[in-house]
Amino acid sequence: MTAGVLLPSSDCPLCPRLVAFRSAQRAAHPEWFNAPVPPFGDDGAELLVVGLAPGLRGANRTGRPFTGDYAGELLYATLAKFGFAAGQYGARRDDGLTLVRVRITNAVRCVPPQNRPEPAEIAACRRFLAAELAALPRLKAIVALGAIAHQAILAARGSRQSAYRFAHGVLHDLPDGLVLADSYHCSRLNTNTGRLTAGMFEDVFARVAERLAR
Repeated sequence: MTAGVLLPSSDCPLCPRLVAFRSAQRAAHPEWFNAPVPPFGDDGAELLVVGLAPGLRGANRTGRPFTGDYAGELLYATLAKFGFAAGQYGARRDDGLTLVRVRITNAVRCVPPQNRPEPAEIAACRRFLAAELAALPRLKAIVALGAIAHQAILAARGSRQSAYRFAHGVLHDLPDGLVLADSYHCSRLNTNTGRLTAGMFEDVFARVAERLAR
């Protein structure tokens, strides 16, 4: 983890609904991680990938973002394809996978019921996303996985939402030189319905990699 980054405690009390859900999961599955999921990746990252929230049987179970569910299979395969990951993704926290110049986090750190955080929960977790952004001095680009992540990033940076509308495949040039790239979330729902294909997802990262190489 990046030194000095503000992280939620394992028993973070900020969101009562999420606290209750976390407690229920701890009782039902005491072997799971069942806590706010910390970021994963390179402390000197040039790219930050921001998702929505931990999946119940994915990151909430394993303790690593996008690990243990379908979304992680697509995300980590794509990162590896463009040189952002090394090693073999094994869908578990101790698989030895490492990230290169990239870091992964979520707009909301605790698993929400039905994978749907409420606006107040997103706002409560904003302080942690803002701290993450501030702690990455080499950051050049951010990939937002979904509209909620996109909005959370802008809010954490104090940017006007109306100036940067979410649209898959769009790269927004922010005033301080950062690039904000939008993608539909790599969830099974989006891929099963054809809203997002592997090719569409890879194209976003190909364009981001090209920008980072300039």
